[in-house]
Amino acid sequence: MGIVSWLVLGLIAGVVAKVLLPGRDPGGLVGTTLIGIIGSFVGGWLSTKILDKPIPKDFYDPSMWIAAIAGSLVLLIAYRLLFGNSRERH
Repeated sequence: MGIVSWLVLGLIAGVVAKVLLPGRDPGGLVGTTLIGIIGSFVGGWLSTKILDKPIPKDFYDPSMWIAAIAGSLVLLIAYRLLFGNSRERH
């Protein structure tokens, strides 16, 4: 897979993570998209290190999608914990 494929995968993973964790984020759409892209890289890296699973070469491999979405969810939760959730009123 090329870098463009990883960016597309990250974009889609970010959208899926946003759908699974609705609400307004402090970073908005751009921040959530970047979290998705970074999360796909982190999820792929963690799956290779922790699960000892090589990075698949096929764009449609389900394990790669699960790892990317899981990484995006983890980063989105961490982002909300660190920077707050704008749904809360002060």
